[in-house]
Amino acid sequence: WEEIGEVDENYAPIHTYQVCKVMEQNQNNWLLTNWISNEGASRVFIELKFTLRDCNSLPGGLGTCKETFNMYYFESDDEDGRNIRENQYTKIDTIAADESFTELDLGDRVMKLNTEVRDVGPLTKKGFYLAFQDVGACIALVSVRVYYKKCPSIVRNLALFPDTITGADSSQLLEVMGSCVNNSVPEEHPRMHCSAEGEWLVPIGKCMCQAGHEGKNNTCQGKDPNLKKKKETKAYC
Repeated sequence: WEEIGEVDENYAPIHTYQVCKVMEQNQNNWLLTNWISNEGASRVFIELKFTLRDCNSLPGGLGTCKETFNMYYFESDDEDGRNIRENQYTKIDTIAADESFTELDLGDRVMKLNTEVRDVGPLTKKGFYLAFQDVGACIALVSVRVYYKKCPSIVRNLALFPDTITGADSSQLLEVMGSCVNNSVPEEHPRMHCSAEGEWLVPIGKCMCQAGHEGKNNTCQGKDPNLKKKKETKAYC
């Protein structure tokens, strides 16, 4: 793999990692990331953007040229990954392109960028390494984006629910207890469920404002002590 500086079709600078040893047998070229912290997430998503050359557009490459590459990961609490062996990595998937490019596309500066997303979990350690294995394709890896999903903090039924990272299972609902906002007390202890897609679902229970306070804009604000007197005076007039 080589690091190459290029420009895209809009002439914006981009940096890619490329390999194109399509005429040689038995390729086994690895590109490794630095250690990536999972920041407490038990499931992460990896978004790849890449281009891949059509083997039919490479004379002489048939039989040795490939149109896929492999992605792996290795979990570790240690940021020093120099001693990780290839057979210690766990395979995530074989990645194929929806669109491959030809010599004509090169002449027209058409990138035919592919986007693929994979997820990994459950993760049990503090971080991980990613690895990309070329077995004889002509690839340009344009970007790798690693992220996790969370349910953002929200106030519902006068209860505050904090930022919550989604669970390890794609179908898991995490039950989260809410805390009543200032000047309120639970009527039934509030809770909601954080889905794997980062959405709050199934609200249960609620808080209510304490005596002398009223709900306004998801808060409990003190009532104006003169308000009732004014209303009563107006009524007698």
